[in-house]
Amino acid sequence: MAMGLGLIGYGGMGRWHHENLARVEGIEVVGAYDVQPMRGELAAASGIRNYASLEELLADPRVRLVTVATPNDFHKEHVLAALAAGKHVVCEKPVGMDAQELVEMMEAARRAGLVFTVHQNRRWDEDYRIVRRTIEDGAIGTPFYIESRVQGSRGIPGDWRCVREAGGGMILDWGVHLIDQILWMVDSPVVEVYAHLLSVRFPDVDDNFKLLMKFGNGLSALVQVDTLCFSNLPRWHVSGDAGTLVVDDWSCKGRVVKAKTVEFRMEEGIVYTKAGPTRTMAPRPVESIEELPLPKVETDWADYYRNVLAAVEGREELIVKPEQALRVLRVIRVLRLISFVRHGRETVERPGEAFRRGDHEAVASPAFSRVLPALEPSVILEGGHPPAEPRAVPSGEHEGRQLGEREDPQAGEADEAPCVPKPFTT
Repeated sequence: MAMGLGLIGYGGMGRWHHENLARVEGIEVVGAYDVQPMRGELAAASGIRNYASLEELLADPRVRLVTVATPNDFHKEHVLAALAAGKHVVCEKPVGMDAQELVEMMEAARRAGLVFTVHQNRRWDEDYRIVRRTIEDGAIGTPFYIESRVQGSRGIPGDWRCVREAGGGMILDWGVHLIDQILWMVDSPVVEVYAHLLSVRFPDVDDNFKLLMKFGNGLSALVQVDTLCFSNLPRWHVSGDAGTLVVDDWSCKGRVVKAKTVEFRMEEGIVYTKAGPTRTMAPRPVESIEELPLPKVETDWADYYRNVLAAVEGREELIVKPEQALRVLRVIRVLRLISFVRHGRETVERPGEAFRRGDHEAVASPAFSRVLPALEPSVILEGGHPPAEPRAVPSGEHEGRQLGEREDPQAGEADEAPCVPKPFTT
């Protein structure tokens, strides 16, 4: 008998889950609940039950598994309610507004003895699996620098994604996916973080950012998200000591360029190029390199739910573990410690000093900023109990609130929220 699944939230992602679950044998979508009646009617029209309330959904004995697909600031509330009702839970990303919320959810799942996981479905993206395969096969030698980016030119959709209190912004929208991909691929702790966040057209949230992570094994990874980019850079660019991997875009076109021999004789004298004389940046001899096609991979987003079903039935371990999501939120936690984005500027905080005195010393800077913790970086990022969330920098420009802090407990109940970008001037 198929396991019954209930959807909390039937907006864009709720419907996406419904459509993709049709390909997962062993799970049946029983019904959905949404605060907007029109979306409940859409659920009924699609052939599933339209629950009148959250309590009605959670009381249905047919529902054993719940997927939470509501705005970010409601995830904790809905996850805890589902766990208290004895349901296994899949939660959309980001699973919480901060690391402490996730810790509370993890504790509740542990006490209840239930499966709880996060929908990090982009671990199954074809472009990501190509990068993993290429690195694992040793095709470019030992990687030392990874660039992962997504870029668009249409700004942020006009919904809760541009409302700070609802968990909006690109860090919590795309950043959690790209950070998760890197952390799942690199078997080493994060020891340094640099961040550059901007509010170009949406003053309430970050709409463009760059994050640079350095790992204990010496590898560095750049994560970049842009919403006002009209000529994109490669989706992936990975440098190894024996070659380079490039994935151009989501069509997965690209190449591997590698050295036939690591050592070769440098030409004597200056090499003249159109850019002028150089030896260091002169083209490598053609006979010393080769270009290879990207490997072919088979991947399916539905495998995420197949694994969840197997975990509930005790046949497999979860692939996406809550502890892994906690690593992601701890990296984001450090971003919040070092950067508050307002009006195209950022405020950089020194976490080590903040921990000692329970306050923040802020300096304005438009450039990359390095975390300088007094504590061991791994304590902050990869282990131990995370320090208490910092209070906001007292500044009129920053409105006295930090990202994720809700001024009104009722704010963000509607799925659609007003979003007014700053006027674009030249």
